[in-house]
Amino acid sequence: MTENKMFCFQCQETSKGTGCTIKGVCGKEATTSQWQDLLLSVVRGVGTIQDAVGEKAKDNVAEFITDALFTTITNANFDDQSILNKVDKGLNIKKQLLEIAASKNISLPNYQEVSWGGEKADYDAESRRESILRNENADLRSLKELTILGLKGIAAYYEHAARLGETNDDIIAFMCKALAIISNPEADMETLLATVLETGKYGVYVMALLDKANTKAYGNPELTKVNIGVGKNPGILISGHDLKDIEELLIQTDGTGVDVYTHGEMLPAHYYPQLKKYKHLVGNYGNAWWKQKEEFASFNGPIVFTTNCIVPPALSAEYNNRVFTTNSTGFPGWKHIEAGKDGHKDFSEVIKLAKTCDAPNEIESGEIIGGFAHAQVFALADQIVEAVKSGAIRKFVVMSGCDGRMKSRNYYEDFAKALPNDVVILTSGCAKFKYNKLNLGDINGIPRVLDAGQCNDSYSWAVVALKLKEIFGANDINDLPIFFNIAWYEQKAVIVLLALLHLGVKNIHIGPTLPAFVSEGVLQVLIDNFGLAGNSTVEEDIQKYII
Repeated sequence: MTENKMFCFQCQETSKGTGCTIKGVCGKEATTSQWQDLLLSVVRGVGTIQDAVGEKAKDNVAEFITDALFTTITNANFDDQSILNKVDKGLNIKKQLLEIAASKNISLPNYQEVSWGGEKADYDAESRRESILRNENADLRSLKELTILGLKGIAAYYEHAARLGETNDDIIAFMCKALAIISNPEADMETLLATVLETGKYGVYVMALLDKANTKAYGNPELTKVNIGVGKNPGILISGHDLKDIEELLIQTDGTGVDVYTHGEMLPAHYYPQLKKYKHLVGNYGNAWWKQKEEFASFNGPIVFTTNCIVPPALSAEYNNRVFTTNSTGFPGWKHIEAGKDGHKDFSEVIKLAKTCDAPNEIESGEIIGGFAHAQVFALADQIVEAVKSGAIRKFVVMSGCDGRMKSRNYYEDFAKALPNDVVILTSGCAKFKYNKLNLGDINGIPRVLDAGQCNDSYSWAVVALKLKEIFGANDINDLPIFFNIAWYEQKAVIVLLALLHLGVKNIHIGPTLPAFVSEGVLQVLIDNFGLAGNSTVEEDIQKYII
């Protein structure tokens, strides 16, 4: 491994299905990977010491842990200086925690992540390889990686909830406990497996927290038709997942003559009553994240990234001078918008730039339908139950998750097209862009594609499944006519999977490939205990699980 410039295998597109060692398939440079690895080492140290201190984590500790983990999610931050600034912040927090531990005579473990606190130059790619690969037992290594990647997903969802005023001390305490466990080189298989499953438990908690935050602030998502064409005014395109950011942008652009368009996972903003009320929220522009290069070029106006899903552009890309980042995201040369002391952001520079730009070029026209989170589905419960009892709806297929560039992902579009007309697709996340513009019709007025929203809204399908279990008097959630066929790409999909496993959902299929960070031994445990499986061909899977 000494010839490798980096080592990263956290996303579905990782090189050769084993790990990126020279440059990330995502576009991440080896130096960026190195500093992200350093940041992870610091956050493990902070979490371990905080766990040993045992008291409620201070706000700066909770904010650092969630921000640091979110920063290292695939496609979130490519800016070395931004990452190093977070390292410095973490080291200062670590120093403060060490002083607290010393004042209380708390004995701390002598792990690398706890003891290291020197110069950044002392930390190189070899340190990260030791961090991942120093334990020669592939199964122990795999369980640690499953936990840290699940924690990244929890951090992402927690940050969104916290920005809307919803926090939870127990979630932060668990994150610190889990960081301490995976930092321990002596942690055994039983302990690590239990930690993975407990990560799923807290995945459920954090998605419920975010659901509460979103609906409390903006109302329950409701059935909505979203325009995918364009207007005549200049526009701002907002991407990512953060609803607080789009609310602030909508408030600040109101009456300015500048329209706002959603992109990618920001599409579900249209489903919330308190956001859709803004008439200048014109529509959704484009498709899933991986098509952004050509779509950003044709949009003409400024783009704001609120979270991950950045695709590094060419140096010559015309839109480079009109992209802004915020929160945990970053890219060299792009302007970053920081929140003020009151937590609010000033988008005046973005709006000023938008006024000088042409209106977006239209790349498609029409409408797409969404807004089927659990409250909207419950409102249709009688209609849905009757359709199931009459046989009009034979089965539901949960096709939540991620989209991506690999041609193998065409499986999901082909699968949707091949489903019998009495099967309904339940979706959330950007996986929907493979089939949400297909004309799949409806069943007794119920659309055959029900979109709950963002990736975290996979929680809605768990809530719906548990409600259906109650309605139909099923003994087990797995007795329901629901098949889980999940597409994954990054770490938020990992926590969704772990959350579903915690809820007892079995026989989940994930694809288009199985994770490189799951060892053969750990995979066998997941197969034996949960029936986890990968995809076959569309024809074989339809025949085996649907017909």
